[in-house]
Amino acid sequence: MIQEEKMTDSTEEKTIEKAERKYEYWLACVASVSRKKKRRLRTTYGSAKKIYNIIEERGEDFFPNPLIKDIKRLKQAKKGWDLDGKYEEARQREIWFVGEWERGFPARLAEIPDPPYALFVKGNLPDESCMSASIVGSRECTPYGELQTLKFAKTLAGCGVQIISGMAKGIDGHAHRGALQGNGKTFAVLGCGVDVCYPREHIGLYADILEHEGGILSEYPPGTTPEGWNFPQRNRLISGLGDFLLVMEAKEKSGSLITVDLALEQGKDIYALPGPVSSPLSKGCNRLIHQGAEILLGQKELCENLEIQGEKEGQTREPEEKILDKTENMVYSRFGFDPKSLEELAEQMGLSVQVILPKLIALELKGKIREISTHRYVKV
Repeated sequence: MIQEEKMTDSTEEKTIEKAERKYEYWLACVASVSRKKKRRLRTTYGSAKKIYNIIEERGEDFFPNPLIKDIKRLKQAKKGWDLDGKYEEARQREIWFVGEWERGFPARLAEIPDPPYALFVKGNLPDESCMSASIVGSRECTPYGELQTLKFAKTLAGCGVQIISGMAKGIDGHAHRGALQGNGKTFAVLGCGVDVCYPREHIGLYADILEHEGGILSEYPPGTTPEGWNFPQRNRLISGLGDFLLVMEAKEKSGSLITVDLALEQGKDIYALPGPVSSPLSKGCNRLIHQGAEILLGQKELCENLEIQGEKEGQTREPEEKILDKTENMVYSRFGFDPKSLEELAEQMGLSVQVILPKLIALELKGKIREISTHRYVKV
């Protein structure tokens, strides 16, 4: 792969690198041995190739007692593993990997308390010279959270900030979409293999991330299925790859708050989006603000806080405000954070649905509201 070849300089080094990488790929793919034990083995014996050979050449009494179980697991992992075939298959599928011992390994991840042993990648890794923002939040976000996530991600991406998230439903997906709308780069850290699109309905987003020079990343080997226990582990990489963390919506007991704890352990600044006190999906964020997290008051304020320019040259500006007539304004004033149905608005305003429906259509055309289901609308 092109990315792997950039890690070495001379022709001789490239040949050695290519000859040995199939062994490194094998060890990185052994899921039954922890990253801590892999690290210890590699430090002790120098390379995956030496580990691969020595576990067959030496008896179990040669190895320290704490490693014997892992040596047995590695021997098992060798059975049926086609060194050349597996590595070549990954290359053909445009999957590459970088180990924590290599130059190309992300510096931000090297600094966290528990870095991955290796990263599997489709596409690119985040640019070390650019600022990165991690964005997390609820899978079941409200229209308010969806809109604000799109706006913040779009603005940051438009300023050259890379967006890191987990490609899950809800906030994660909107963070990636916002980055793409801002003509920026975004990177998805998965709790499964990089060749497994999860959730499946995000296959279009998965393709768009790669098409716009972003990347799909994971510490889990190709083919790994999205098991529940993988995602809390994955969260430390999302926070680790960012320079700061934005929490857009979160319940009081939420996986997003696990990411907050990890980010704080990593020394990252936390920003939280305030929301209505009546919304369960804002309680976690409101609590974070109460505990000292930075409050997200707007895109301009965030850019000023980060000391970044608010708009790249040539970036599309927001359209001019469209004027509403008297009845349109009355209908629009009824919208808060929660969706409204046609019948609900008619009852509240004492008007017929025949009068209100054309006004709702006009408001939708003017970009003020949008229909989320039949005759059910939300403020934009």
